[in-house]
Amino acid sequence: MRRAALAIQEEVPTESVDVLAPNASQYDAWTLDAVLREIDGIPSEVLRELALAGLTLRPTPSQAGNQHVVATA
Repeated sequence: MRRAALAIQEEVPTESVDVLAPNASQYDAWTLDAVLREIDGIPSEVLRELALAGLTLRPTPSQAGNQHVVATA
C-alpha cells in the first residue's frame, strides 16, 4: 500500500496522500486516502496503482475541484 501511495504522489498532482492503519480508518482496514489536485475523476495511473496493490476503491465525492480517492486493502 505504501508503494501505491508513493507512486500516486509521483504520478499526479496531490494535496495529500495518507496510509491509515485499521484502527485509524472508518473502514477497519488498511486505507489509502488521497486528495488529487485539480483533477476531475480518477486518472488511469491512479487506478492502475490501486489495482497493482490489490486495493478496493471506495466511492467518495470530489471536493472543491479536487478528487478524493479512498481505497482499502
